[in-house]
This record gives sequence, C-alpha cells and structure tokens, in this order.
Amino acid sequence: MDNEIRTSAEAEEAAALPRRYEVDAEKGECAKDLPTKVSEKPIKNKSAAEWAYERLILYIQNFEKQLDNEHEIAMGFTGGNTGVLRIEGMGFFDPDMVTFYGTDTSGAKTQLVQHVSQLNVTLRALPKQPETAEPKRIGFRLAQDLDENT
Repeated sequence: MDNEIRTSAEAEEAAALPRRYEVDAEKGECAKDLPTKVSEKPIKNKSAAEWAYERLILYIQNFEKQLDNEHEIAMGFTGGNTGVLRIEGMGFFDPDMVTFYGTDTSGAKTQLVQHVSQLNVTLRALPKQPETAEPKRIGFRLAQDLDENT
C-alpha cells in the first residue's frame, strides 16, 4: 500500500493515468509495466481510438513473445464470417475507429475497420508463411512506431 501523502490533484491525476495488471498463473509472472509513451499521457487526453490502439499493441507484443519461430500472429473476429486475419498493420482514426490490415487464410488482402465500441478480437497463432525464413513480428514494429510518433 502506498503511504505517500498526495494532494487531491495528484490523486486525481494518478487515477487518470493508464495502468496494466496481468497475472500468468502458470508461470507465476505479473505484468504491471507500461511503456513511457503509453503511460505518460492521461487517458482523458486520448481518444477512444488512440487508447484502444495502444493497448492492442501491448497485447499483440505480449502474445508474440510466447510464439515459436514457426508461428505468426493473426486475429479472429466474432460475429459474421470475417474469419482470421494475418496481421500486417494496424491503425486508428480519431476519435473512435480502429483498423487492421493483412491477409486472410486464402491470401486475399483484407482490411477490417471497426468502431471501438464493437472491438472484440481473438489473438491466434498461425504457421508462418512457408516462403519466409523468419516469422513476422508486427508487435515490435507497432511499438517502435508508437514510441516515435506519439
């Protein structure tokens, strides 16, 4: 418990800053850290799209850390027949749209544009493309772009 004395303004600001708390019961690990670029800007100063985009990057990065060299990340979507999208890019359009770029399982170029209130994705591992030596790791590139452009 934090015994530090704070002014009401400091307490309010701390409550508005983003936090993360995840526990992996199998590994006994706990994740609480956030990249500076994500945690330094209060949530109230971010659009719903920007805030969803930043958190998705963190989830993608964490998921990819668990993959072996034979698998890449993909997303499954609920509702409809959109199927699975091999993630090749991601973005947002303020104030409330998030978009995913990639290819579907047949190799067709695919883009999903979704309102943040409808956002519901499943991260999945797919075998890497046979023609590539190394699996693509989109989470690292997205996080690098986040650091450079926010």
